[in-house]
Amino acid sequence: MITSLHSPHVEAVKALLGSRGVKARRESQTYVVESLQNIRELINNAPHQVKTIYLTADGQEKLGPVSGFDIQEVSPEVMKAMTDTVTPQGLLAIAQIPSQSLSQLFSSQKGALKLAYFWEIQDPGNAGTVIRAADAFGFDGVLFSDKSVDAYSPKVVRSSAGSHWHIPIIEDVTLEALLSAAQENSSELYATDADADLDLLVAAQESASKSAIWIFGNEARGIPRDLPAKRVAIPINGKAESLNLATAASVVMYAVSAARK
Repeated sequence: MITSLHSPHVEAVKALLGSRGVKARRESQTYVVESLQNIRELINNAPHQVKTIYLTADGQEKLGPVSGFDIQEVSPEVMKAMTDTVTPQGLLAIAQIPSQSLSQLFSSQKGALKLAYFWEIQDPGNAGTVIRAADAFGFDGVLFSDKSVDAYSPKVVRSSAGSHWHIPIIEDVTLEALLSAAQENSSELYATDADADLDLLVAAQESASKSAIWIFGNEARGIPRDLPAKRVAIPINGKAESLNLATAASVVMYAVSAARK
């Protein structure tokens, strides 16, 4: 059992969660997974990504018997020092960040792909929510541009509620790479724009039988004005001026999902 707060295990986990966590995650290509639900989803859907599971006696009882993994029992004090949550559940895992390129995503999927691309998104809660929505509405992948929030930060992973291990996530996709991939794979580009003339429901129906990439912009600045994409408006019939990013993306992905059916 690990009982020392100065154990290398503690230091390694804290490095992935601390102020320099982005750098540590990028260098090690690993990230932290917390909560019983998320660890179960990780084990059930991506067991090959599991590097280490840390458990207190209470955490072991919650998780139940597991085998084939590097299991490290720790004291409650060590778990508290490791975790990023206020009330630790007694279990924590280190997982490998999957390596997948945009070209691999296109080649591995058959039929009309539906992808969601987020340009310079900054809010971790929004990022986790849109990953979860894309998973719920049957999208084939979520793409984040360079200069976006780290998709494997603790807050994003928690917000996705397990969807990290249900759907491909690709980071650092530049606009240039996106446009090139769209052209090579005959994918239509759509982007939300409050001033557009094309209604969302019409666009969703139009895109139902072909590959399409739906683009969502930065929370404050929206999307680049010169983006060569069809502009689509979400009809707002009430008095709200606009929708926030995560809500708008969820509405769009639902409409696309409904049109496909």
